[in-house]
Amino acid sequence: MSALPASHPLVDGRVADAPLLAALKGERPSHRPVWFMRQAGRSLPEYLEARRGTTMLESCLTPALAAEITLQPVRRYGVDAGIFFSDIVVPMKVAGVGVEIAAGVGPVFERPIRTMADVEALPALGEAGDGGAFDASLEPIREAVRLTVAELGGTPLIGFAGAPFTLAAYMVEGRPSRDHLGARRLMIEAPEVWDALTAWTSRAAGLFLRAQVLAGASAVQLFDSWAGSLAAADYEAHCRPGSAAALAAVEDLPVPRIHFAAHGSHLLRPMAEAGATVMGVDYRLPLDEASRLLGGAYPLQGNIDPARLGAPAEVLEAHVLDVLARGAEAPGHVVNLGHGVPPETDPDQLQRIVDLVHTRG
Repeated sequence: MSALPASHPLVDGRVADAPLLAALKGERPSHRPVWFMRQAGRSLPEYLEARRGTTMLESCLTPALAAEITLQPVRRYGVDAGIFFSDIVVPMKVAGVGVEIAAGVGPVFERPIRTMADVEALPALGEAGDGGAFDASLEPIREAVRLTVAELGGTPLIGFAGAPFTLAAYMVEGRPSRDHLGARRLMIEAPEVWDALTAWTSRAAGLFLRAQVLAGASAVQLFDSWAGSLAAADYEAHCRPGSAAALAAVEDLPVPRIHFAAHGSHLLRPMAEAGATVMGVDYRLPLDEASRLLGGAYPLQGNIDPARLGAPAEVLEAHVLDVLARGAEAPGHVVNLGHGVPPETDPDQLQRIVDLVHTRG
């Protein structure tokens, strides 16, 4: 395995006793660890205040601000991990692709990528650490990670990237889509174009993950927002190779690799085979069933239903306890939501979950 820097939290011992890392390795820590996808922002008043006057991408690329936003939920809730504050289109933005995040819409690209000529016109990405333009453009990311881990102490940081299918789907459509029909059509009608595009997005995602790990992240998560729209056969033929390439970019580093797809319960096995060491499970599939489906071979992460965050306390508590009981069937279990924190979530509800998991998990 490649060596991490001597100052890395996994090397200098800072996170040696972290419950999160124990669970991700299939061990049973002193308490069940918990963190929330999209905990760094959206529902927190301190996040809204910190973001005032900045765009989303400006916030992601301002190291001190990105670090502060990453740290906010750790301070407030006492969760067992920080998730790096970023956005899945940041690698494209820093590479020089024309993209902005439009309020109320999401990522919008200057021009869609639909032909081989479009793919060939994408910026060159080079190799990690080669000093090229893309490598240099990742320095704000590395600096934000360094600032974050300096403050986290014994709490690990999870690095983050969007999966190649989701990145490519955005680039083909040019903006968010309900059914991703354009991307699905391209992979069938022009597979050579699709393969070339996902080779580029997998390289971007992999280099983005690797930069975060080498700067101090102790685990990574590959998040596939839209892979759930695919049939299993199409995922295996046209999506899994890209995800495998992205995860392979950190395979030589001693960090757990979490793989999660929204609405992707029917894809658990092929997703795991893409190179994951831990599988995230959405809210539709009970964790005990997920563990059986995977042959009990993977620690699991999940899967509280975000729709229950506004439920009465007794309803939410019963649901969390059920998730804990079912998660105990897996070799290791990290409590999380089965998707991200909705923007309207009352932070007190998340605090109740953290307190309940830490006392009953």
